[in-house]
Amino acid sequence: MLKIGIIGCGTIGTSICQAIDNGTIEAELFAIYDRNQEDVDKLLATLENSRPEFMETATMIKEIDLLVECASQKAVYEVIPAALHAHCDAMIMSVGAFADEKFHKMIRGLAKDNNCKVYLPSGAIVGLDGLRSASSEEIYSVTLTTQKPPRGLAGAPYIIRNNIDLDKINGKTILFEGPASEAVKAFPANVNVAATLSIAGIGFEKTKVKIVANPALTRNIHEITVEGAFGEFTTRVENVPSPSNPKSSYLASLSAIATLKKITDPFQVGT
Repeated sequence: MLKIGIIGCGTIGTSICQAIDNGTIEAELFAIYDRNQEDVDKLLATLENSRPEFMETATMIKEIDLLVECASQKAVYEVIPAALHAHCDAMIMSVGAFADEKFHKMIRGLAKDNNCKVYLPSGAIVGLDGLRSASSEEIYSVTLTTQKPPRGLAGAPYIIRNNIDLDKINGKTILFEGPASEAVKAFPANVNVAATLSIAGIGFEKTKVKIVANPALTRNIHEITVEGAFGEFTTRVENVPSPSNPKSSYLASLSAIATLKKITDPFQVGT
């Protein structure tokens, strides 16, 4: 049975651990790690059947088959290269780290050299299967428009840097327009989907992103439009925010669970 280690015991990490614990994912929850001991304790208290060890990542990657990162872009830099050197597969949630082209190429190279797999779940968006199919031919444009309640954008570097008072936004307001390469740095906790979209499609510089604060919303909305030699498609998903973290969509957790189920399932469906 696949041995899984989890880095990050927040919203998504907890959801994954619970899915392994209740048998939704057929794998062994071998180890967990988080710098916040309170989060670790809260997670462990929710588990009924699993007793993962609290383990430093340097030790964990020598004992497991798959490392799951649910912590931060900084954690991706810290733990993923070491995991691949240890011939350990990895699943990454903080995909925005790959806006760093040099780092992206390094991780691809390490995965290839060490015969490892790196998995990037689709997160809070839909339509990646169509985009991947379309990318077999020329793609002309990819545009992502993300709308969120203002408080869902709290703490983003772009908001802080520009002294934006989210509480004073009383109507639909465009806060950012630009390439995905800038969006994932400006809103690292909000638009990892832009990074995933860029990797699956035409890259970070060509993928266009618009961030909208909309106080009328109670859900996070992602609209994607793709044009290419195949034709054109548009997808729209209205995500319920995660109950414990309004910056993250509930679908992001479900996507992580679905990816792990696919990894452990011998029957593969979809592009």
